[in-house]
Amino acid sequence: MCCSLAVRKSSKLITRSPSMDLPTIPQTNPGEEIFHFSHPQHPLVQVSYPYLFTCMGCKEYGAGKRFRCQICGFDLHDFCALAPPSLQNHPLHHKHQLVFYSKPGGFLRSKCDICNKSAKGFAFRCSSCSFEMHPCCATMSREMKFLTHQHPLTLSSPMAIMGGDSSLVCEVCQRKRSGHVYCCMACGYFLHAVCAKDLINGLHVHGIRPPEKSNMLGAAAKVASQALFGIIGGLIEGIGEGIGEALMDNFGNSRSRGIRNRDWQKC
Repeated sequence: MCCSLAVRKSSKLITRSPSMDLPTIPQTNPGEEIFHFSHPQHPLVQVSYPYLFTCMGCKEYGAGKRFRCQICGFDLHDFCALAPPSLQNHPLHHKHQLVFYSKPGGFLRSKCDICNKSAKGFAFRCSSCSFEMHPCCATMSREMKFLTHQHPLTLSSPMAIMGGDSSLVCEVCQRKRSGHVYCCMACGYFLHAVCAKDLINGLHVHGIRPPEKSNMLGAAAKVASQALFGIIGGLIEGIGEGIGEALMDNFGNSRSRGIRNRDWQKC
């Protein structure tokens, strides 16, 4: 759970309120320092650089504004660095209080109920139900105005719109994916909640697209096959080149005879 945090402005200390009703971010100015529990050894300075970074709090991408350790290169989103210990009456989960946690809970990986991405670090969780969301998603509301569309957009589940179509095409990424969407029903405009995050975390304004997730299964299979061929090559070297080649030829001939036998049986 979140520990105390203070913002240093000149010689003054500005402490956060213990809870917040709305997903607003406390105002700070560029160059101000904070002392954060996740990086107690050095102060973090508010800076703005137009390139991609990974927040060490929520483990999500960001660009532009952040709190950074000038010594270690440790980065936090501003909304992660200044997240309150709890949220009351949040528009995306007004039924219960949401409590800030610094680490994922349980052995199973949980997902954010707004953007449907894994919650790997900082998150707000409801102790009364299984609701959970990233700090970035906590800055969003039920109805929001984005730069990508002229009308306010309303957050909804895909199953609640367009006759239950759970795979709507987003106007920003031009793809279909699961998770909540912001929509303008008058225009038929749809924006994935996960894409709306990029309009908040600085990626969109700096023209940065989040890196694509690599195919972990394909990469693992490639590494395994390379390792297998390496082992076979090592065995051939170890037992002698001539004997090794004879074994490989024998294996190939046996396989060919098996194929011919199956073909003969089919005739």
